Amino acid sequence: MASRVQPASPLTHPSPPAVYLTPFLLLAVMATLAVMGAAVLTWAPAFAAAAPSPTQRSTAAQPSSSRLAPFFTPEVRHWEADIVRWAAQFHLDPNLVATVMQIESCGDPRAISSAGARGLFQVMPYHFKAGEDPFDPNVNARRGLAYLRQAWQQSHGQVRLTLAGYNGGLGVIGLAESAWPDETRRYVRWGTPIYQDAHAQKQNSQALQAWLQHGGASLCRQAHRRLGLP
Repeated sequence: MASRVQPASPLTHPSPPAVYLTPFLLLAVMATLAVMGAAVLTWAPAFAAAAPSPTQRSTAAQPSSSRLAPFFTPEVRHWEADIVRWAAQFHLDPNLVATVMQIESCGDPRAISSAGARGLFQVMPYHFKAGEDPFDPNVNARRGLAYLRQAWQQSHGQVRLTLAGYNGGLGVIGLAESAWPDETRRYVRWGTPIYQDAHAQKQNSQALQAWLQHGGASLCRQAHRRLGLP
C-alpha cells in the first residue's frame, strides 16, 4: 500500500519583544565592542602571516628545475624544449619527464612495445580518445603525462611510487613493494637513481650507464636512427 506523507507544517516564530537600553548599558556595550575590535586588529596580521598563501600552498607540486641534467642521451635531449614545455603544462619536474622518456622509449616517437604501448611515453592504446594519433608527440605527451601527474599526486610526490604507478598502474601505489609486478620493480630500480642523479644536476649518471649496458643502448640506437641524428 502506498503511503502519502504530509508536508510538515512550517515553524512559526513570535516576534521578539522590543529591547530598550539604558544609557549606562549602552555605554557598556559600546566599550565591549571597542575592545573586541582592537583584539581583531591585533590578531589579523599574525593570522595572515601564519596562513599560507595560494602560491605557497602550490609550490610543493612545482617543477624543481627548468633544465635537463646534461647526462641524458642525445635522443632524449633532442626533445629538451618540448620536455620543458610539457613538464610546465603538467606541473612536473622536467627531469622526471626526461627520466620516464629515457627508460620508456629513449626518445623514439614511433616506439611500440610487445604489450602494445606506443610512442615517446609508451602509452597504452586505451588511454587515447577516438581519432587521436598515439604517435603524435604532443598527443602522446598529453596522455602519458596526465597519467604521470596522477601517479605523482596519488603518491604525494614520492618519486619511487610515482614511477611504480606509471609503470604498473595507479593501483600498485598502495601495495607493498613485494606485491608489485617484477617489471615494475625493475622499472623503479632503474628509474629512481637516474632521476635522483638528474635532480641533483650531476654531469654523469652511473645509473643511466648501467641501464644502457643492460639493454637500454639498443633502444637508443633505434631512436637515433628514427630521429635521423648524426
